[in-house]
Amino acid sequence: LCSLIQIADDEKGYELELFCIPRHYENDLDKVIIPHGLIMDRTERLARDIIQDMGGHHIVALCVLKGGYKFFADLLDYIKALNQNSDKSVPLTVDFIRVKSYCNDKSTNKVKVIGGDELSSLEGKVGDIVETGKTMQTLLSLLGKSSPKMVKVVSLLVKRTLRSTGYRPDYFGFEVPDTFLVGYALDYNEYFRDLSHICVLNDQAKEKYRV
Repeated sequence: LCSLIQIADDEKGYELELFCIPRHYENDLDKVIIPHGLIMDRTERLARDIIQDMGGHHIVALCVLKGGYKFFADLLDYIKALNQNSDKSVPLTVDFIRVKSYCNDKSTNKVKVIGGDELSSLEGKVGDIVETGKTMQTLLSLLGKSSPKMVKVVSLLVKRTLRSTGYRPDYFGFEVPDTFLVGYALDYNEYFRDLSHICVLNDQAKEKYRV
């Protein structure tokens, strides 16, 4: 089983005043639930676990845009550092795909994949590294058509929700409550990607930025 950090449903989090929050978001957030430093430490450990498990396999790291780009970039930085500073290293190439399934704070249950016609390049190589949600099973089905030797999924967050299909990534950082989270490239209608910490969005902000 994947090791993880569980954040309880009644987690009080941290007061916004304890961190550097962009002034334009100060009235939009309830609390910081995962500080940036904790994200980075957990990401470094995930990178170490991946290198340990992959052996000498060629990794094609596939980023799911847009919400996964920060986690993807930081994870790859840690993997590159391990490649450079240890006896064990893995060949690494990168690719990108965009998946969209949300309108405001609700899942549309319709998965739009952009870039899927390029996934033939994954054939014969070790799978992907993504930050994922409910759309992952659809994406895995698409990836399977390219016959990769192996597919491993890494996600920063997994939500505890009754709507879950039961799918769990191979590697993930935190199990979090079923609440709408923003920051560290996770957005609400394209806002909050520039927030370093992962925070709980308040109801006032949901109305403010609704489309």
